[in-house]
Amino acid sequence: MTSISKSTFQFLKDLKDNNNREWFQDNKPRYEAAREDFMTFIDALIARISVFDPSIAHFRAKDCVFRIYRDVRFSKDKSPYKTALGAHVSSAAKKSEIHSRAGYYIHLEPGASMLAGGAYLPESGWLKAIRQEIDYNRDEFKQILANPDFQHYFGTIEGEKLKTSPQGYPADHPEIELLRMKSFLASNNCPDKLVTSTDFLDHATKAFQALYPFDRFLNRSTE
Repeated sequence: MTSISKSTFQFLKDLKDNNNREWFQDNKPRYEAAREDFMTFIDALIARISVFDPSIAHFRAKDCVFRIYRDVRFSKDKSPYKTALGAHVSSAAKKSEIHSRAGYYIHLEPGASMLAGGAYLPESGWLKAIRQEIDYNRDEFKQILANPDFQHYFGTIEGEKLKTSPQGYPADHPEIELLRMKSFLASNNCPDKLVTSTDFLDHATKAFQALYPFDRFLNRSTE
């Protein structure tokens, strides 16, 4: 069974305590081993997801895993490295377009690992389309959110909201709270013990299978 090594987590813990280029260069082999461990897991996870979502079957980990190097040009925090490993698997054509499609996000960070999906601050055209899809198919969307499997792994969806009603929708719309959302996010927090266990691949597969109808609804809005 493919799993995340405890040594990968230990590397991330040590990196957080030593986030500088000299330490990183001295520990480059540990980083490369951790990255390879994560890539192997992501490839196994993509194979599992593609069974119920064929749209991502042609992707590999190298297409989805984020760089560990931070862009510090416009940040007050000049720490050169991310202290987490992350990947976003979606049907978007390019990694630079990850926020153009709902997909499957995995974030590995000691004490803060999670599985997530949905639409994060979608651009205005997509956001307008999502709102229209919810307006036209409100019962279907509410059924997706109320599904026992979705509830088990993700509970309620989250996202920043407008302070007023979006243009074109009355304040007394029955789904105004959903329509006011600017992001539509679902997340599943994962304790360290789970992430480094042999159960994590099964857990991630089941969570993302429960997420699939939610992602599919959001993506359908632009099709």
